[in-house]
Amino acid sequence: MIVLGVVLLIIGLVAGIGILWTIGIILVAIGLALWILGGMGHAFRGRRHYW
Repeated sequence: MIVLGVVLLIIGLVAGIGILWTIGIILVAIGLALWILGGMGHAFRGRRHYW
């Protein structure tokens, strides 16, 4: 999810498409939050680890 967010950020920046930039920021934020929760050992929605 983090990689997809970064790719969308780059495409949005290069192409000048604001909605891709916004979606990219949201995906990166969600991916980082899930990564931190998984790293701390907290299960989220039935999953303990996220890759």
